[in-house]
Amino acid sequence: MAAAFQYRFSAPSRTLLIYAIDGLIAGLSFIFAISLRVGSTRADAALAEHPLALPLFVAVAVATFALMRLHRRVWRYASTGDIFVVMKAATVAIAIFSGLLLAMGGEWWLPRSIPVIQWLLLVVMMGGARMTRRLVGEYFAGRFHPPALAADALDAGRPALLFGSSDDIEQLLRQLEQESHASFRPVGILEETGKHVGAWLRGVPIVGRPADLAQIVGRLSADNKRPACLMFAGAVERLQGMAMVDLVSQAQMLDLDIAYRPGFTGFSPEQGVKLDFRFLNLADLLGRPQAPLDGNAVVSMIAGRRVLITGAGGTIGRELTRQIAAFAPAHMVLLDANEFNLYEVDLEMRENHPQIDRTPVLCSIRQRKQLMQVFAEQRPELVFHAAALKHVPLVETHPVAAIQTNVLGTRNVADAARRYGARAMVQVSTDKAVNPVGFMGVTKRLGELYCQALDLEGRNDPDASRFITVRFGNVLGSSGSLIPLFQRQLSKGGPLTVTHEEIERFFMTVHEAVQLILQSASRGLRDGVCHGRIFVLDMGEPIRIIEIARRMIRLAGLDPDVDVGIEIVGLRPGEKLFEELFDTEEERLPSSIPGVFEAEPQPIPMQALTEAFDILEEASNDSDDDACRFIAKDLLNRKATLVQSHVPMTNRANGAAHVHAN
Repeated sequence: MAAAFQYRFSAPSRTLLIYAIDGLIAGLSFIFAISLRVGSTRADAALAEHPLALPLFVAVAVATFALMRLHRRVWRYASTGDIFVVMKAATVAIAIFSGLLLAMGGEWWLPRSIPVIQWLLLVVMMGGARMTRRLVGEYFAGRFHPPALAADALDAGRPALLFGSSDDIEQLLRQLEQESHASFRPVGILEETGKHVGAWLRGVPIVGRPADLAQIVGRLSADNKRPACLMFAGAVERLQGMAMVDLVSQAQMLDLDIAYRPGFTGFSPEQGVKLDFRFLNLADLLGRPQAPLDGNAVVSMIAGRRVLITGAGGTIGRELTRQIAAFAPAHMVLLDANEFNLYEVDLEMRENHPQIDRTPVLCSIRQRKQLMQVFAEQRPELVFHAAALKHVPLVETHPVAAIQTNVLGTRNVADAARRYGARAMVQVSTDKAVNPVGFMGVTKRLGELYCQALDLEGRNDPDASRFITVRFGNVLGSSGSLIPLFQRQLSKGGPLTVTHEEIERFFMTVHEAVQLILQSASRGLRDGVCHGRIFVLDMGEPIRIIEIARRMIRLAGLDPDVDVGIEIVGLRPGEKLFEELFDTEEERLPSSIPGVFEAEPQPIPMQALTEAFDILEEASNDSDDDACRFIAKDLLNRKATLVQSHVPMTNRANGAAHVHAN
């Protein structure tokens, strides 16, 4: 049966068959219309008395249908558009036939209501034949060649979230159903208007609006249906405007590939449906493949343990929260100083991972006593420290705040982790801490050195807490990063501002960065990596910022330097032209983790750090910006000397005060 159903006619044979079927339907509609109006007995008599009427109408109808090219429309894919064409063809055919009868003077025998009845019958019969063909085709396609949406093929194809109008998505779903081995498996629909949220379209749920993308991906992930890509159902011409740029940016932050079609390539009765999708792949932007995750190692580290995350409402902290929740921790403590960010991440956890026991804590890492109390009550086994001030120009003009958060705040978290027996603390660091020029890099480097010193102190104690530092560059789409800035500038018509034509940075997605953070931590704990080492994420080759700007403009459907300009504004205070991942004094070592290196820096003795940090605390309490700058930078400048022999910092503090006084 299936083989017979799939028999393909040649083009001429198919055309003749369609003419024959439409001609038969036209003749039957004429006979049925007369029978319904005057009865079957009188209808037979009328047709016998006027034997040329029936073949005349059939000839007129077939000629009309040929002129309107009904035979060119594929019945297998009949739609409402085809029904409208049938209605037009029926109207023209009946009008021409009635006109011919009138010209021949033989209209007197035909009741005036018959053309109306015949029109209704002709439309229903022709439209019904076409729709029946489509329904039968879909039935046999589903029976003998199960589509990608069938229940027994749920593991086939890449899980995809569809975006577009209802009409575009309905067409795309029909096309996917015709592929015997579909490349994509729809798991949900983002509807442009959001009018039909909660409904289903061809067996796929409409899960929300574009603005809800992050929450939707979280819910689908909780149901083990996390999409791998976001598919645009409309043509590529619709990939423009700020709403689209914002959606693409969100998708990139969620590590979703962007699939679009440059144009629908159509279908033919011989070849069927042909889908042509291309990808806006973030790996292409980064110029390297993204590293895979070793899930087993991470599960053994997290499953059943109590985990605390500082800065849980920020970009890195929130992604840490999402990924850690997927590995079934016993309890999660979400700590953040920003009330709204904490509320949002807690709400997301409640919606997407209600089974995870958690405690949101509104607390700043600057508040040492309160932080110690949190650790005493919660007793976390793993601490992920993502809280930090990271905006280079703002930190440059607010050194006291940077010292209190990035230096003293990191010390508070590390001391609490050690005091209350955490198994490990993982510090999130930055490439700006390498050979730092700006003050933000200086403060992050001091945080690295403190954690390194603590880790070295416990090298002879197998039960001592581990302090692991993970260093990487810029995260695409993070708060305060260049993509949100470019979005705002594009929404105002430009120009996009770049500080220097040659400035370049290392980039990775937030999803990949957090994966590698978790892998590095699990490696450090599982394999007993040497104390004091820093994990450095392999970010490939640096990318010029001006190229990112041009790509963003093109993504908005515009031409760089034509529709939107790019303005060079000059380097900002504390900004480097080129970033580095390794300090000049650090030894770069290979790692067993794909996408990760290890650095073995020269440590500063804990006593020297403690004295310097105490003096920095005094200067920051006095709101002494100059002293904070002097002490912090001087500590790094004297690092080589301090590595060899500890020199007290008291005189240095007096010197800083003298500089400030002058």
